[in-house]
Amino acid sequence: MWVHPEEVLQAGALWITERANPYFILQKRKGHGDGRGGLAGLLVGTLDVVLDSSARVAPYRILYQTPDSLIYWIIAHGCSRKEITEHWEWLEQNLLQTLSIFENENDITTFVKGKVQGIIAEYNKNHDVKEDDDTDKFKEAICTFRKLFGMPEEEKLVNYYSCSYWKGHVPRQGWLYLSINHICFYSYLLGKEAKLVIRWADITQLEKSATLLLPDAVKVSTRVAEHVFSVFLNINETFKLMEQLANIAMRQLLDNEGFEQDRSLPKLKRKTPKKVSALKRDLDARAKSERYRALFRLPKDEKLDGHTGCTLWTPFNKMHILGQMFVSTNYICFTSKEETLCSLIIPLREVSLLQLFPSPVSISTKNRMTFLFANLKDRDFLVQRISDFLQQTTSKIYFERETTGSVNSSDDEQGSLLSSSPQRSSLGSEGSSEGERQFNLNDNSVPTATQALMTMYPPPPEEFNPKLAKEFLKEQAWKNHITEYGQGVCMYRTEKTKDLVLKGIPENMRGELWLLFSGAINEMATHPGYYEDLVEKSMGKYNLATEEIERDLHRSLPEHPAFQNEMGIAALRRVLTAYAFRNPNIGYCQAMNIVTSVLLLYAKEEEAFWLLVALCERMLPDYYNTRVVGALVDQGVFEELAREYVPELYDCMQDLGVISTISLSWFLTLFLSVMPFESAVVVVDCFFYEGIKVIFQLALSVLHANIHQLLGAKDDGEAMTVLGRYLDSVSNKDSTLPPIPHLHSLLTDDGDPHPEVDIFKLVRSSYEKFGSIRADVIEQMRFKQRLRVIQTIEDTTKRNVVRTIVTETAFSIDELEELYVLFKAEHLTSCYWGGTGGSNPTERHDPSLPYLEQYRIDLEQFRGLFSLLFPWAPVNGAHADPLALRFFRLLDHNGDSLINFREFISGLSVLCHGDLTEKLKLLYKMHVIPGKCVCVLFTERERSPEGNLYSLYAANLYVFLSLSLLQSQFIELCKTLYNMFSEDAQEQELYHATATVTSLLLEMGEVGKLFCHSKDQEEQDQDDPEEAKSSWPARDGGTKPGGVFQQRGQGEGKEESQARPCGPAKRDGRGEQLSAMEDIKLEDSSPKDTGTSSSMLISDDETKDDTSMSSYSVLSGGSHELDDKLHCEDINDDTVLVRSENSTSIDKDWAITFEQFLASVLTEQALVLYFEKPVEVAARITNAKNVRKVGCSLLSASDYEISLSG
Repeated sequence: MWVHPEEVLQAGALWITERANPYFILQKRKGHGDGRGGLAGLLVGTLDVVLDSSARVAPYRILYQTPDSLIYWIIAHGCSRKEITEHWEWLEQNLLQTLSIFENENDITTFVKGKVQGIIAEYNKNHDVKEDDDTDKFKEAICTFRKLFGMPEEEKLVNYYSCSYWKGHVPRQGWLYLSINHICFYSYLLGKEAKLVIRWADITQLEKSATLLLPDAVKVSTRVAEHVFSVFLNINETFKLMEQLANIAMRQLLDNEGFEQDRSLPKLKRKTPKKVSALKRDLDARAKSERYRALFRLPKDEKLDGHTGCTLWTPFNKMHILGQMFVSTNYICFTSKEETLCSLIIPLREVSLLQLFPSPVSISTKNRMTFLFANLKDRDFLVQRISDFLQQTTSKIYFERETTGSVNSSDDEQGSLLSSSPQRSSLGSEGSSEGERQFNLNDNSVPTATQALMTMYPPPPEEFNPKLAKEFLKEQAWKNHITEYGQGVCMYRTEKTKDLVLKGIPENMRGELWLLFSGAINEMATHPGYYEDLVEKSMGKYNLATEEIERDLHRSLPEHPAFQNEMGIAALRRVLTAYAFRNPNIGYCQAMNIVTSVLLLYAKEEEAFWLLVALCERMLPDYYNTRVVGALVDQGVFEELAREYVPELYDCMQDLGVISTISLSWFLTLFLSVMPFESAVVVVDCFFYEGIKVIFQLALSVLHANIHQLLGAKDDGEAMTVLGRYLDSVSNKDSTLPPIPHLHSLLTDDGDPHPEVDIFKLVRSSYEKFGSIRADVIEQMRFKQRLRVIQTIEDTTKRNVVRTIVTETAFSIDELEELYVLFKAEHLTSCYWGGTGGSNPTERHDPSLPYLEQYRIDLEQFRGLFSLLFPWAPVNGAHADPLALRFFRLLDHNGDSLINFREFISGLSVLCHGDLTEKLKLLYKMHVIPGKCVCVLFTERERSPEGNLYSLYAANLYVFLSLSLLQSQFIELCKTLYNMFSEDAQEQELYHATATVTSLLLEMGEVGKLFCHSKDQEEQDQDDPEEAKSSWPARDGGTKPGGVFQQRGQGEGKEESQARPCGPAKRDGRGEQLSAMEDIKLEDSSPKDTGTSSSMLISDDETKDDTSMSSYSVLSGGSHELDDKLHCEDINDDTVLVRSENSTSIDKDWAITFEQFLASVLTEQALVLYFEKPVEVAARITNAKNVRKVGCSLLSASDYEISLSG
């Protein structure tokens, strides 16, 4: 390829000149290609790898040099001699004569450089190449990556790093390539080459390790091996990228989210490192945005635009606080350098004025708050970005108001947003009885909760209650705080805010502050009317989620009066159902009902919905999916924290197995199911403000408080009783709520009650003892546990699948597990790089389905496995595809064009372990399916109307074997047999045996046809003697045509008629079944005619040549004598057997049955031995693991084993 001219000082170093003229030199890298490089070639190859030289990819180059200059310019390089020769010839033909005209050498140099740059620009224009996507250096690395590992263009390289790979005790210096789906390593040292390819989806552990020998190393573990890499120039950057890519792979396994590159990245800056790729910048931007959203509890689609250092003037303490300003599309945020000092969130929708002063920037909001930012770097640029975002936000708000008809004033906007719950149902009748309640999501006859349920059930009034006085003081403290620090989203959040939360949020402010601290208020503000529309759309819809919701409605806080009537139950139903329709990946999970019922007590219906969204999608990610992966991950994190903070208790708890039992219920319900209600809501207060770290701190405090009793516990039951009694005793003395009986306390023993534990003291103690736990540390631990949990789930799925089908097949458990790995790998490969089959690979993996259905493959993936694993797969790919298609359609029992692992194994098991009869039944069934149907499906790769026949046939083996094999189908069966024996040791004998069996079957078919005609004639004589008499001459005067092979499409007629099964198939008592299937039109793949004789195949040994090609002759149906001989060197897929000029189609009345086919095969010992021959599936599995098609390269299927050469 042409390259932008670069100066080269040493033209001869490590290069050999092959061609030269006065202006250009063509050179080849020493030691490349001819194998005679010797020691110099080995050294050069090693240097190229270690120093990341472009000569690894492009061992040929063209230099430009003027006659009197010592400076050379590289203008082109190539990976092959052909490519570089084309460039050389172009230069000789188009530039040499022109250059001789110039007199000034500088003019020549300028002209050549301009010409080459013009060629590059024209190429980029014609091929739509974006020059800013990747640097030239990185493009070279991409070429190297694809060339070394045989990766297709769809596999995107993210970055590459120099490092050492430890194979045993010997380090191999080379390059680590990190792509979206694989981690690859390549090393070449003094003739020894090492390659390693590992899928991210196969990694079970990824960690940084430090030893005396390897202070900075990364250990990558899979199910079969551990790999250690060291000597990184920047290990932190490398490890973070590896973590991110492994996370993407785990996400794909978990919920089938594929990776899509963000194309809206800013342009490369001049200071950008040469190696960085657009994809690496994309991933870096994603990581920063994720941290930004987690820090400020922002919506999931918010993208960070940039951040800069600044100071914020805080009026409450009259100080300038040093920190960082973050700017994104819809928000301006600030956090102090000292973590807990101050943080701030300013939604751009709230901004009313942006002012510039000599130093500070002033931002005013609609609720009359003003924020002053000073000491901003690149202030003018930052202000311009904020102005642009403000303009977009203003346009968006105006558009929403126009479309929704909203006329709320700016002063009332927040209040209106907080009360935008659907109110239609409140006009309905409230007299519906409990017995008349129907399963309806938004029935007008059902009262709707237009406010928080707690306000509808206040505690009974008392003349004097000290708790009410204390509650009043709390409210005043919060009101004073809001007056000083601001109201709503733009509140200054400081250490004082945290102290107020730890002391408890007042009952009547709880819902509003939950909405604020969780960030749910932002999503609700930007989605007006969303919840109401969702309720309407989900009204009256039924699925598995709605059934589970209906079952659990009356189990949600049944002890609270709000959920002892229809109003509370209906509100809970609407919120849960609306969320199930919003997020079908989660749908509904047990424990969601308990959490949602508490949210409804303190928040309005729409607010409770958005709080549930924040909880499930941001604050407790993956907690409530079908496999509670998030809770299992945090369970592992909790075990790690327990080992670190209560080491004396950890071993005891592990032996008892208590941690895994307790943590799941504690985390899933935020302690709501294990603590008295009035105490658990205090935990929820802290959770919405501080996040998951509060739950970890509190859980550790509970263990620490009971450490002596737990150490003395004899079994897990006793330990659970100790913890249960302790949590039951946690009380909230400040609560103004009436005592609510706690279900968990009713189930504990009748021993002495545990002394009361004050919830506020417990929370304060958890901060004092375990407050050092940081959110970023928790995220690191979550990543490590996520790898373990998801891979454990995958292993469990594999074991369950194998356990389900091991009794149905003769394969061993180990063989089934290996086959499952190959089956899953084929699916993952299609997810990575797509396929040509037309189906979306990501839609074929649904983790919510039963184990056997989670991974399914289509025809494209089946073809790959068929050629590697199935004994009948022809060596010739052209012959293998039609057979794979027939096999696939036979295995596809439900006709959805996908097969699961059970269906796949059912077919492979017959071929590997079935007896002769089972194999022949399978072969017969594959061809009794109408040929036309197969052809249509094969060419169009779409399900034709006839495609439904497959599911109908596959459902009933008896129906299959009762159908006769028509002549066109018989010809396809013969072709399959001949192609099957290619390269077999007994190929000649098998061909002769097949020809003999073919001849015998053709004669049987002819006899059956004559018998069928006789019987039909007798029936016709009884019905219409005169017509029968006139038809006799036509039947007796049959011709004896020969047969020829003719290309499909030549001489085809348009007439298609229904085939009439005849012969023994019609006389063995199965006629009723066949007549019942008259709607299934068994059509031939070639037209019919009215001829009475048929083309029949017999052996012709005299014409068999040395190349073992098959020969045929045609037996006349009328006299059973040899007639015109038919010679065919190969039966191709695009040929069918048709009549000669006297007859233009295959005989529609000719047919044989399975019994005839079986009996004929049994007469030939060679065929019997072939079909009875055992198949060694282990060898095929080993071969398939080491052979995976990736263009031209061959890699293994799972953890690709390292290959060493030299």
